[in-house]
Amino acid sequence: MPDIREKKVSEIMHKGVETISGSATITEALRKMAKAGASSLIVSPRNAGDAYGIITKWDIVTKVIAPGPKRRNFSQVKVYELMSKPLVVVSPGMKVKYAARLIAKTRCSRLPVFDGKELLGILSFTDIFNEATKQVKATA
Repeated sequence: MPDIREKKVSEIMHKGVETISGSATITEALRKMAKAGASSLIVSPRNAGDAYGIITKWDIVTKVIAPGPKRRNFSQVKVYELMSKPLVVVSPGMKVKYAARLIAKTRCSRLPVFDGKELLGILSFTDIFNEATKQVKATA
């Protein structure tokens, strides 16, 4: 089994990406996340010159649920109010060791995989960790 550090991002990423509009509500985002079993959604650009964004379960819990008395109804909060933008993206041909360094340096736990034309998938901290555990099991 090849060393995980030398594998390409495209070999271990989640293929396909769940997207949502920035004007969607948090209710809609939660439904989409639940249906897809996803912990994040990529926020589509508003126009050709705009950047992609991301909304994560962390954003929803810390910015909508945690505030307590100041809380707002999920249907009143728009995705664009919570999302992070612009995204740190990686290419499908990048080696996993460099993607892991980027995760460590930026503290972004998810890196969308972009080939210059379209989003192909997403690589997460968990994907890298799980692949490392597979490598260790295979050599045991």
